[in-house]
Amino acid sequence: MSETATTEAPAKKKGGMMKWLMIGTGLVVLIGGGVGGGLYAANSGLIGGRGAQGESADADAPRLVPKSEEVRAAAKEGEEAAEGGGKPTPKGEGGDKYASSYYQMEKEFTSNLRESVHFVQVGVAISTPYDSRVIENLKTHELAVRSAILLALGETAEDDVFTADGKTRLQKRLAAAINAVLKEKEGFGGIANVYFTNFIVQ
Repeated sequence: MSETATTEAPAKKKGGMMKWLMIGTGLVVLIGGGVGGGLYAANSGLIGGRGAQGESADADAPRLVPKSEEVRAAAKEGEEAAEGGGKPTPKGEGGDKYASSYYQMEKEFTSNLRESVHFVQVGVAISTPYDSRVIENLKTHELAVRSAILLALGETAEDDVFTADGKTRLQKRLAAAINAVLKEKEGFGGIANVYFTNFIVQ
């Protein structure tokens, strides 16, 4: 009778150890999976680290430049004047909240007008309140942007090029066309306005 009792005890002890080993392994897998899932969710934007509306806080995305960081054309002259005893040119109150960066496209655009014998020739400059990456994107994809601008100009009616309201509508259409190209190529537009540096109708 005593021999039977002693042989059953090691079998029970071995089974209990196996049970605890399985529980420990399961806990390690659950904790590791939870940490891994949490890191994945944080990096993909499902939780934390993103804007209130799900905007990406990606370091590669352009950021808005506050007016306090604006590089002004007169800044260098003002610093030199300050060193010589003069006062730097002050920045005015109000206006836009963000700084504007400008880029003038080198070549002018020439296009026929829709259902017209006239054609238009325009010089185009853009502005953005975002950092230099938007202008870099514009330069990188300039051929695609030029094509989009020419298509938009070709869809312009004759009436739109002879009135200020029509030209304003054209500016908005050109900005939308440029943003569409940049969103397609880079995932981000960022162009706020289009300006005409030259405007000839013949």
